[in-house]
Amino acid sequence: MAVVEQIRSLSPVEVDERAARRSLRDQIAKLERELAAAFVGAFPRQGIDFGVARAPGGPRMLSLGELEHVRDDLAERLVEVRRQLYARAEEEEHKRELLERMLVEPGRYKWVRVTARELGRGDCGAYHVRPRLGIVGMLMGWWQVKVSSGCPLAT
Repeated sequence: MAVVEQIRSLSPVEVDERAARRSLRDQIAKLERELAAAFVGAFPRQGIDFGVARAPGGPRMLSLGELEHVRDDLAERLVEVRRQLYARAEEEEHKRELLERMLVEPGRYKWVRVTARELGRGDCGAYHVRPRLGIVGMLMGWWQVKVSSGCPLAT
């Protein structure tokens, strides 16, 4: 019983909220920098959502719980973006290997097409295995990789 009375007599623990806020803001800033670096590093890839949710309620000082929620959301978003970038990099590597094989042996990859977007090089351009000299080349087995700019002409 004496221990219980001693515990009750102790004052409640004071939490230094400023230090906790500073630490959370630093963590949020680090996550935002990493997300921005992932965005810049992903260029010119498209289709990856780098957006983050805003804190509800407009401009105001967020509570510790809200700051933790923002930090956790940013961390989840960063993990998801990195996962998407890794998957995209794997696909691009597979397409680069396919393109190398197409260039070495075009006859084995008849009519195969690899776009610049699939290679992570932007929107314009494609590599397409086609017969040299049209139908004659097709009948004779003369295949080549044609490179197309793919970009429409300016009007």
